[in-house]
Amino acid sequence: MALQEVMDHQAAALSAELHHPYCIGENRKCRGYGYGNVVLSRFPIVSMRNYDLSVRGREERGCLRVDLDVEGRVLAVFNVHLGTALIERRTQGRKLIAPDLLADAAIEWPRIVLGDFNEWTTGLATRLLRSYMQSADVRAHLRRAKTYPGVLPFLHLDHIYYDPALRLEKLTLCRTRKALVASDHLPLMGEFSWAVERTSVRHAGDSAGIPRA
Repeated sequence: MALQEVMDHQAAALSAELHHPYCIGENRKCRGYGYGNVVLSRFPIVSMRNYDLSVRGREERGCLRVDLDVEGRVLAVFNVHLGTALIERRTQGRKLIAPDLLADAAIEWPRIVLGDFNEWTTGLATRLLRSYMQSADVRAHLRRAKTYPGVLPFLHLDHIYYDPALRLEKLTLCRTRKALVASDHLPLMGEFSWAVERTSVRHAGDSAGIPRA
């Protein structure tokens, strides 16, 4: 589960309720609490890293990377929250595909990039990611592709990108009463399977310093 705009005490409460470990990528403080992107997972967390996507003069933004041990294989999950300004997102799109982030040669296992991209048109960030990875085509899976605002959605802000080593089996939107209360976005849920054999978890590196609930 990739969540954005979460305080650290909220993440801890969700983790305790769901019995899932979590990581938070703190981008700034909010009311005295750490605030940023959160990943909760029923799979063991191998390592984590938070990348700064902030643009000067705009709200602090980030990309949280969490490597998971999924049944003996590593999956790199990138939880993204881009800015609301056009020029801001153009800069952040370039940062995402830089050699020290998604294009890091040390990543030898499949990647999923997902989150709130705040891009309601086909901007530079969308074009870059679509040329670099496969995009979850909501139109092929859903009758309604819009995710924001939840009550009466008319914008498609939430996206999922993934490597060819993964196969997207199903894409759904959650529109329950609780979902509408919990967020102003409708949760976008993807079900994936392994398309090919990839690197085992034993090559994932050290797991020191991982925050756990």
